Amino acid sequence: VARRLSLRKHPECHSMVGGKAIEHLAQTGNRQRHTFRLPMQQYRNCDFSFSGLQCLVNKAITQKEKEEGIQQGEILSCVKDIAAAAQHAVAVHIIQRTYRAMLFCIKNSILSSKNATLVVSGGVASNQYIRKGLQTLADANDFAFLCPPPRLCTDNGVMIAWNGIERLRAGLGVLHSADGIRYEPK
Repeated sequence: VARRLSLRKHPECHSMVGGKAIEHLAQTGNRQRHTFRLPMQQYRNCDFSFSGLQCLVNKAITQKEKEEGIQQGEILSCVKDIAAAAQHAVAVHIIQRTYRAMLFCIKNSILSSKNATLVVSGGVASNQYIRKGLQTLADANDFAFLCPPPRLCTDNGVMIAWNGIERLRAGLGVLHSADGIRYEPK
């Protein structure tokens, strides 16, 4: 969405990564000026998908470009509103699917309702709007909420590497030799 909105050209966002630029602009945007249908509403599962939402946002951007008479790559006058609406739709989708997962885990005794914890990490956890929504979800369902500080929520690769360091320090599941392991690329 940030790429399609050409946010690198936006004066407030030229040095920001896409997700951060969306979050920044959304703070002063009106999410109610655009409504994006939530993805996968016909599926009652815990899967996430954003491709349908991306398609809807792209169509809305194209329509607004036509209305404003601008070329793709130029900044729309309603860029903040589109950013706010897209961020909101993503947040609601994540919250709904996470809530289903929480209910599934409790119903199937995967988690004890006494000490259930929702852990959020990776790039999505750096978005304060999404983080706040997930915190509210956890609080409303008596789940503890754990989330690393935003500076550590840059990328899932960083989270995976951090987990690897912790496992290495603890001596858990770390191979010291790759001899005898066969790798098969997919």
